[in-house]
Amino acid sequence: MQAVFFDFDGVLTTDPTGSYSICRYIAAAAGVEEAAFTKAYRTYSHDLLLGKTTHAAIWPQVCARLGVELPYQLLIDSFLHTPLDAHMLTLVRRLKNAGYQTGMITDNKQDRIDCLVRHHHWETLFDTVIVSAAVGSGKDDRRIFEQAAAALSVPMEECVFIDNQEKNLIVPQALGMKTIYFDHEKRDFPALLAALRQAGVAC
Repeated sequence: MQAVFFDFDGVLTTDPTGSYSICRYIAAAAGVEEAAFTKAYRTYSHDLLLGKTTHAAIWPQVCARLGVELPYQLLIDSFLHTPLDAHMLTLVRRLKNAGYQTGMITDNKQDRIDCLVRHHHWETLFDTVIVSAAVGSGKDDRRIFEQAAAALSVPMEECVFIDNQEKNLIVPQALGMKTIYFDHEKRDFPALLAALRQAGVAC
């Protein structure tokens, strides 16, 4: 194995999805009803994930749906308060130091991931970060995985991909990647290490 790819939300973070992290934070910080904010925000989720729009573009409409003016900085703060899994990030660093190429493959909003990469200086941690919004397709399409492997010049058969949703492992497995399901609720780190070793990764 030459490269290990990680999903972001649910694997590198302790929340199952990015929308969950964003909506929970903003509802608490702004004192608005979480269900109402979630409904207003998720109206635009599909287009955000496929790069058809940005948070800056949809924010006025979200506020209009809520009937309240919320500062845009609140959204940026929600990005920066994404709960990260320190054990996972340590594992990424360990693999990188051991000579593996490391990457992130995520169904996500480009502006959110860009913000987090800049803030945490993840350009030193990941050799590539592939976001659905930039590719124009999610993990139900081969393009996002092909772009990830091509970015590192690594054959599919020499890549491992870890995700917290089994449906997201179907396409990469068919392409020849080794795949590992990580239960974001159990967060069984020893089991993950065992699965990586079984896949041929020395960790």
